[in-house]
Amino acid sequence: MSNDFPDVPDTPEDDAPIQEPRLWQGNGWTARVIKNDDDEGWAVAMVKDGEPEPALVGPWTMGRDKKNPKPLDVNAFNTLVKTANEVIRRHEQQLHAQLHKNVFVNTDDGGQVKVTLDIIPDEDDPYAILSAFDPYGEELAKVRVAPTFKLSVTSATTWIDNGYRKPQ
Repeated sequence: MSNDFPDVPDTPEDDAPIQEPRLWQGNGWTARVIKNDDDEGWAVAMVKDGEPEPALVGPWTMGRDKKNPKPLDVNAFNTLVKTANEVIRRHEQQLHAQLHKNVFVNTDDGGQVKVTLDIIPDEDDPYAILSAFDPYGEELAKVRVAPTFKLSVTSATTWIDNGYRKPQ
C-alpha cells in the first residue's frame, strides 16, 4: 500500500495505529503537526485514509516552551477528526447543491409542477437532465440539456408552456 503523504508510514490493518506527539492515526484519519511555512508557528494537517491531499490544514497550538508544537493527544485528535469530517460534509453538500437544483411552477389549472435539473459532470461528455414532476411525484417529462442550462422559474415555465420540448 502506497501513501502519497510524506513521512507517514503505511500501517498494516492489524497493527496498532501510530499515536505520537506529532503524528496520530485512527478513525480513518492521520493528523500530522507540521511547520507553518507562512509564519513561525505550527499547523496540523488532517488526511483521510486513501486520500493524497489533506482535507483540512489549520493552525496548531504552540507548546509551553513557545518553540515547539503542543503534542497531539486523543482529545485533540478526536476534535480534529470531527472538524475534518464536517469540512468534507459541507463540501459534499455544496457540490450536491451545485449539481442538483429544483424549482416549483404554478400552472394555469392551479396545480404545481416541480422541475429539477441534475447535472452529470462527466469528463468526456457533461450534460444535464431536466425533469418535471406532478404534485404526487409522477414524472411528467424528462429531457437531456446542456450542463450550462440555467434553471429558474422563468425557464421552467417556458419549458412547460412549450409542451416540455427540449429547450434550445
